[in-house]
Amino acid sequence: MDLLVDLFTTYTLRTVALGAATLGIVGGGLGTYAVLRGQSLLGDAISHAALPGIAIAFLLTGTKEPVVLMIGAAGTGIAAALLIIGVTDWTRTKYDSALGLMLAVFFGFGLVLLTYIQQHAGASQAGLDAFLFGQAAALVERDVLTMAGLGGAALLTMIVFWKEFKLLAFDPDFGASLGFPMRGLDVILTTLLVVAIVIGLQTVGVVLMSAVIIAPAAAARQWTDRLAAVVGLAALFGAASGVGGAVLSASTANLPTGPTIVLCMGVVVTISLLAAPNRGLLWQWWRSRRTARRLKRETVLLDLYRLAHKHGDLSYPHAASVLDTMNARAGHTRRALRHLAGDGLVERDDPHGWHLTAAGIDRARHLAEERSLAMPDAPPSETT
Repeated sequence: MDLLVDLFTTYTLRTVALGAATLGIVGGGLGTYAVLRGQSLLGDAISHAALPGIAIAFLLTGTKEPVVLMIGAAGTGIAAALLIIGVTDWTRTKYDSALGLMLAVFFGFGLVLLTYIQQHAGASQAGLDAFLFGQAAALVERDVLTMAGLGGAALLTMIVFWKEFKLLAFDPDFGASLGFPMRGLDVILTTLLVVAIVIGLQTVGVVLMSAVIIAPAAAARQWTDRLAAVVGLAALFGAASGVGGAVLSASTANLPTGPTIVLCMGVVVTISLLAAPNRGLLWQWWRSRRTARRLKRETVLLDLYRLAHKHGDLSYPHAASVLDTMNARAGHTRRALRHLAGDGLVERDDPHGWHLTAAGIDRARHLAEERSLAMPDAPPSETT
């Protein structure tokens, strides 16, 4: 309760939480397209490519103003994204290879520039190395307003080009056949992704930024198949993880905010992978168990139907031990008979065993027709 009060009354915690929530909304919403297009590692490559831009901006201006550093990071991020597209289009290098190449080259160049900066007098206190893992606690209100302004513009652009980006994500060839400039749309969408990455570098850093792009969208994808719902859920998951990470970091001494936010996103992804309807692993396990039980009951019902056919009387009773010989697991046979009795499909006729009810005969006949099963020695009433 005290933390909840501090969230609204303490300047530092409120500022960090708002910044993290803003980052989660923008990163989750725009990251959805990267996940749906199979370009999840693009965010990783762009975030690492932003590091030399930060160093170059500092070397040219000598200032640590967030806007200046963001411009530098955006410049090299866009350059890396365009190079990835160009290398993929103009050479035989595959997309994943181009991503790995640009990530390594730009990140290595950034580390070299950071080392150069640290070796010069007066620059050792620049603190640019904080962009490697983020320094969310250093956020001030002006930084949050900058993040909200740039992120809001990116989200507004996404909404304006909603239909075009949907075509780009799901069927770019069809979009090209309709006359849409798909390559230009690809560049615009990549630029928006660069904006989402750049505004989060101060919060979670170069190394962890890709998780902010991928994790909320990957979690949201487990819950729905509608694009609008995926984007909305990804933004919600991102915001919740950002606020949760900020609160947890504030409540525990020496717990870094950026990694904690990413861990919260990891928890959301884990829960989604396990519990999401239709796609969750637990739901799939439960459905498979339910399907197996249903098939077992249907098999026992058909066995009883087949045996009754042989006797020329569809209501002829048979002992459970006889049905056991037709099934590998006797215990499952008895359990299936109890379920069938509960459904009114079979009845127990002591001491003779189990027999089909009228509803059971209709159900078994329907199953036999569905599976095209031939019933041996059918009584005259059942022959065609």
